[in-house]
Amino acid sequence: MASRGPYSKGVEKRAEILDTALAVVARNGYGKATVKEIAEAVGLSQNGLLHYFGSKDALFTEILRRRDELDLATYGTPAVDIGARLADLVAHNAGVPGLVELYTRLTAEATESAHPSHPYVRDRYESTRALGRAAFEQLRDTGAIAPGLDPHRLSPLLFAVIDGLQTQWLYDRDIDMPALVRYFLELLATAPAPD
Repeated sequence: MASRGPYSKGVEKRAEILDTALAVVARNGYGKATVKEIAEAVGLSQNGLLHYFGSKDALFTEILRRRDELDLATYGTPAVDIGARLADLVAHNAGVPGLVELYTRLTAEATESAHPSHPYVRDRYESTRALGRAAFEQLRDTGAIAPGLDPHRLSPLLFAVIDGLQTQWLYDRDIDMPALVRYFLELLATAPAPD
């Protein structure tokens, strides 16, 4: 039987805070989601809430990390059906504009190496590129894309397309992100092998 004590309660409270914060940011957007509102929603003071994370930046980084965990559990690792999985994920993102806004702003701010979220964003890009490479290698090996296409070069391009579409979508909600992601992947399926 697992022991219950202060550590276990702390882990549970931290998870409750993150799940509540996800809902608040999704509903209100990053710019309007306050530490005070999140703290009140989980029955803590602002200082009590920040005790679990250290700072507002760290809290918002952990919100994105939690979102990544949930998205991976829901949409899984892309494989042969990478187009459908990514289109579904991007469609889901369109339903939570506050989280898209948080992701877009935090990734831009975290380009500075001293930013508290820099390691998270750097590692996230590395892991998503690795997932993309594996998926493109599988697509290449099964003949779903031209054999001469380089998975190492395609993967960062794919995530540049997705991130760029999300940024544009924040300005124009008529942009059909899932359809454009599918279109990009269809282009790869019909692209001639490079010389």
